[in-house]
Amino acid sequence: MSTTTNISQGLAIIFKNQPWLIVKADFVSPGKGSAFTRVKLKQLKTNQVVEHTFKSGETVELVDVVRNKCQYIYTDGTSYNFMDNNTYEQFSLDKETIGDNANYLLENTECYAMYIDGTPVSIQLPPKMDFKVVSAPPGYKGDTATGGSKECTIETGMTVKVPLFIEEGAMIKVNTADGSYVSKSTSEARA
Repeated sequence: MSTTTNISQGLAIIFKNQPWLIVKADFVSPGKGSAFTRVKLKQLKTNQVVEHTFKSGETVELVDVVRNKCQYIYTDGTSYNFMDNNTYEQFSLDKETIGDNANYLLENTECYAMYIDGTPVSIQLPPKMDFKVVSAPPGYKGDTATGGSKECTIETGMTVKVPLFIEEGAMIKVNTADGSYVSKSTSEARA
């Protein structure tokens, strides 16, 4: 059991006596009234998608999930294909299930596959990942003293707000939960 304030994207819960995957979760704390969590749920057997609002503090039953290390292989535009590192079996997940995680997927990215009853239902990325900056406007002399930021594009095509000193070709560490810049990376730039 867990309270609705602790639920997040990628968790599996029992809803209406069936296992559902939380595709999207937004915690809302309005100025007046009590807080709530608005979720988009995907039924794991029928792929039906529904939206539901849970009151703050409401309890939900979590589904037993097995996590296996896997590797992202490729996308065909509608499905994202992975290989389980334990069994070497390939599986695919649709675009909606992957959601914003698609912004961080490069060929050979290692992540975890979440299995329910032997079926892969979602993936979980590392909390921080390294990416090459492929496009960044130039910073100007003196700009770094103000602590300003600019938008750059990383190799997956996603834009990230970075400090002004970050240049094209640099490797940066990005938080996969919210897409924010963490730090300059020490890993080697990819060709």
